[in-house]
Amino acid sequence: MPKESYRNQSRKEIIQFLPQEISMILEIGCGEGSFSKNIKCSGEKWGIEPDSKAANIAKNVFDKILIGTFDIVKADLPKNYFDLVICNDVIEHMEDHEKFLKEIREYMTEDAALVGSIPNVRHYKNIFHLLIVKDWEYTEWGTLDRTHFRFFTEKSLRRALKQSGFEIEKFQGINGKIEFGLSKWKLAYLVFYVISRAISLGGARDIGHLQFGFRARLRRR
Repeated sequence: MPKESYRNQSRKEIIQFLPQEISMILEIGCGEGSFSKNIKCSGEKWGIEPDSKAANIAKNVFDKILIGTFDIVKADLPKNYFDLVICNDVIEHMEDHEKFLKEIREYMTEDAALVGSIPNVRHYKNIFHLLIVKDWEYTEWGTLDRTHFRFFTEKSLRRALKQSGFEIEKFQGINGKIEFGLSKWKLAYLVFYVISRAISLGGARDIGHLQFGFRARLRRR
């Protein structure tokens, strides 16, 4: 998958996590706007995107585009303003995800929702390479994308959200297609997956999902 394709994905599998009523949207790492352009809202759509080429295309979707990372442009964001913040495959690229999860609260309204997706480092292919191949090789894309600063399991992601003051409303594994085929690697992956699920007595259900999707809201004090 070319790196550029990250920036024009519609991410239909994330739609199920969106709240019913949406007014003011902020999408961080919005790419070309392929996801937000299909979201109906009664107010404004704001986008943050570090790639200037993608951001220029996204101007056709968003009312306001800020070019840069969240840390660079956050001073230009209005506080207590957005009732939906979207982070699709973004948080793992941040040097300090805990700092971000605490800071983003300042820009969200009282009933706002945080929606997003994050790669699952416990995906069975990744575990296979770690345990069987005995390797941890960074790649141009995927779970071990070389631009990822953070890695998450279901447990660690849930903990990070809760410790940052969020209540999880919806959380589930996404992109869980298991590959079948006669190639050496596909057969090895499949056998490893089946054995792992069997010996865990169903406890390793999460390893079949490439990512996790979630919707969380600010915890009421």
